[in-house]
Amino acid sequence: MANSATFPSPAPTPAFGHTRVQSRALDDATTVPWYIWCAVAAVTSAMVGAHWDISWHRSIGRDAFLTPAHIAIYLCGILAGLSCGYLILATTFGRLPELRPASVKMWGFRGPLGAFISAWGGVAMITSAPFDNWWHNAYGLDVKVLSPPHVVLIAGVFAVEMGTLMLILAFMNRSSGALRKTLEWLFLYLGAMILVLMLILTFEYCFRSLYHSALFYRVMSMALPAVIAGVGYASGRRWASTASAAIYMGFMLALCWILPLFPAQPKLGPVYHEVHQFIPPPFPLLLIVPAIALDLLRRRTASWARWQQAVAGGVAFLGTLWAVQWPFGTFLMSPGARNWIFGSGFFDYLTRPDSPYAHNLFFSVEKTAEQFWTSMAWALVFAILTTWLGLAWGSWMRRVQR
Repeated sequence: MANSATFPSPAPTPAFGHTRVQSRALDDATTVPWYIWCAVAAVTSAMVGAHWDISWHRSIGRDAFLTPAHIAIYLCGILAGLSCGYLILATTFGRLPELRPASVKMWGFRGPLGAFISAWGGVAMITSAPFDNWWHNAYGLDVKVLSPPHVVLIAGVFAVEMGTLMLILAFMNRSSGALRKTLEWLFLYLGAMILVLMLILTFEYCFRSLYHSALFYRVMSMALPAVIAGVGYASGRRWASTASAAIYMGFMLALCWILPLFPAQPKLGPVYHEVHQFIPPPFPLLLIVPAIALDLLRRRTASWARWQQAVAGGVAFLGTLWAVQWPFGTFLMSPGARNWIFGSGFFDYLTRPDSPYAHNLFFSVEKTAEQFWTSMAWALVFAILTTWLGLAWGSWMRRVQR
């Protein structure tokens, strides 16, 4: 079936029982409601806290439960629970009657769908806190991102992010003028934060020693195209994917450059590398190049069938990521990158001195050329599939009204 999508901002058309009451309420609004700002602050707190916590583990170890990084993470659950809980109760009991026509009903309560999703995420995050503390007390320092309590926590953070995205979408798709423009930028910011979260989930595959391995490209093709393509398609802005990728890079660069300014010292052993400051995350991936490619393709292929757009987008994503990240990985291994800007001279205290990473050497999971190209072929398949999912998700997001 041909996809006849065009890319100016979509008009607020009736959907999901949309009524004139909703349109009039949004016409009267001139500012973004406080509970949306609160939800955006919650997401930001979680993403800063998550990378701060990873740096804490890499620089100090786990010395206590209530570290500042943990507080920043769990503040996300508190803020999301309070803001979205208020939104649900106020809509249910009549304090926000203008939102009732644009709400859904669940368990006897009414509210925007995004508020219910975010509220669930906040509860999941708070629930994971004692579980995580018990896990560390029972099993010691975590060396994996995806431990059972972390899975519960990440599921909660993901729900808060998706709920906030839905909350912004519902308002954005019913608004116009300056308010819509502000909401569009908040939407792109949330898309960037989802990229940050996806790269936390794949953190163990994002180190420069894997940039010449097909495994890295396969994992990135599974995790990223759906977000970049979906956010770009749903926004309707000309350079939406590029803007979201640029926000991701700016956010990560700030963490890379700010964290090493603060002192830190290992409190657990064994200590293989001497550490005197917080270890920053790896230099951000150059996702802005694949994002530019997808933005350009989106305009040129607007009349194509969705599967054709997905094939072109998947090829463009993988091809451009490979074209820029492979040589950039070579640079990151060189002495020219061992400075505060690129951060290739930082090693956490658990990095073994005999590891390829410590010696700035590439590590390839694939031992033969046949294995490498087979893995890259799978990377292309995943890139096409996830791009298709992103386009379908973006098309659905354009119609969200509640």
